[in-house]
Amino acid sequence: MPRSNRPRGRRRPDDDDRGDLNQMLYGSRRTEHKSDGEWNVQPVSSGNAVKTYTCPGCSQPISAGASHTVTWRADGIMGEADDLAARRHWHQHCWKIRL
Repeated sequence: MPRSNRPRGRRRPDDDDRGDLNQMLYGSRRTEHKSDGEWNVQPVSSGNAVKTYTCPGCSQPISAGASHTVTWRADGIMGEADDLAARRHWHQHCWKIRL
């Protein structure tokens, strides 16, 4: 008898659907705590990296097509719009070793 790959049972509706939508819209954005406060961190895939940036950690260029990390303050006092405007692009390693 052939094997059936059909899922068994019904899927329960829950908040995962909303999480999937956020995942599609914002990628895997997360919040990290560093010594100078709370930061929003969002990885950028190599396919979405279309410009060249300078990493504030090592002052070296991040070339177009290189995956990297974008960060901005999550606890800034000037408001979310200003924090987002002040976002910076980091090499993944430089952000990871930052204290």
